[in-house]
Order: sequence, then C-alpha cells, then structure tokens
Amino acid sequence: MTVPTPAATADAPFTPGSRALVPDRAAPSRRLAAFGWSALALVAIGQVAAIMMSPPDAAMGHTQKIMYVHVPTAWSAFLAFFLVFVFSVGYLWTRNDRQDQLALGAAEVGTALTALTIAQGAIWGRPTWGIWWTWDPRLTTTAIMLLIYVGYLALRAFTDDPERGARWAAAVGILGFINVPIVYMSVRWWRTLHQVQSTTSSVAPAYRIGLLVNVVTVTLLTVYFILKRAESARLERAADAALEQRMLGGAAAGA
Repeated sequence: MTVPTPAATADAPFTPGSRALVPDRAAPSRRLAAFGWSALALVAIGQVAAIMMSPPDAAMGHTQKIMYVHVPTAWSAFLAFFLVFVFSVGYLWTRNDRQDQLALGAAEVGTALTALTIAQGAIWGRPTWGIWWTWDPRLTTTAIMLLIYVGYLALRAFTDDPERGARWAAAVGILGFINVPIVYMSVRWWRTLHQVQSTTSSVAPAYRIGLLVNVVTVTLLTVYFILKRAESARLERAADAALEQRMLGGAAAGA
C-alpha cells in the first residue's frame, strides 16, 4: 500500500518548502496570458486592416475611421455591464465568491471602456460637430452610466465589510443595468445630434468587414481583462485571508 506524501494530502499542515497547499495554477495563468496576448495582437491587426482597406467617407473623410475603435469600445462596455448584472444576480443567489469577483472585474473593465467611449466620441465630435461635448441624450445617458459604475466601485472600496460591500454592490449592479438599454435606445427615442448607432447591417459594405472584425477582437480583449481582473481579486482576497489567519494565529500564540 502506498503511503500518501504530504504533497498528496489535502489537509496536510503547511511548512516552509511544502507544496501541499499550493495548487499548481501556472498552466491556467499561462493559458490566460496567451489568450490576452493573442487578443491584443488580433485587435492591432484588425485596426490596421480596417483602416487600410476602407476608403475615406464622403462626408467625414478619414475621421469616420474612428468608428473602428469607438463602436467596438461602446459595445464591449455594454457587454461588460450586462455581465455585471448576470454575475451580481448569481452572487446574490449563490453567495459564490467567484461570481462576485467576476462582477467586480466586469465593472472595472466596463467603467474604463465607458470613459474611453466618451473620450473617443469627443475626438470624433470636435471635427464633425464643431464641439467636444454637448448635452445630447446619447452623451448625457452615457455620462450617467459612467457615474453609476464609478459609484459601484466607490461603494466597494469604502465598505469595510467585504461581504456586505459585495451584497450592496450587487444591488447597484442589478439596478444600474437599467440605464444600459436607455443609453442604447436614446438615439431612437429622442431627437438627438448623435447619429443612430452603427452596426454591421447599417454601414456601407466597404466598412462592414472591418467593423465586424474589430467588434469581435475588442470583445475578446474585454473578456481577457475581465478574467484577469477577477483572478487578481481572488488572489487579493486569498492574501488578505492568509494575513488575517496569521495575525489571529500570532495573537493566540501570544496569549
């Protein structure tokens, strides 16, 4: 009969040099890193190909080509906030920390993408509209969306109890998602300076493939960032738990 070694025993005590309680996560980390680098390379290739292949727009000239980054960024922000909604519901239903970590990752990435969307829109708006910003319904609702998720992140950051903060943030993530379809439909519901959103079915054939390729590649990069941030959140919480356990152990030994 084979006697299990400490490394093969799940509940073996940790000692310096022991690998019993250190799971091998190198392979998943390498796969995630490879996925991230591949997604980034595809984004770069997609941007260059779209810009090189498409002709200047008759009205806007080369300014139109910001569409290849602006539309995918906005779409990916919507996707990220939808995932916040899904994972928030999942967390409240199951109290599974993995769901909360993914919600946090999606919220951070979505907030960054929304800020980029507004900045890109301003760069496009200046030569097209003659102004950097106007209180157009699309721009205004997008700014409100950004503030909602900045508030989501602030709530998590300033709540001392992580579990309570996760519950409160999940509620904000669910309710805040109500604004996402409002942003999307704003150009259809109200008279607006902003044009109706560009899709692969609404643009001219010369721009369709480039737009589709960049939507797909930026989406892949967004998924990578969400997974990476969720993994970072897991490691942060594991480190906090280990530190707390060590401090409690030291206090017990001192007593």
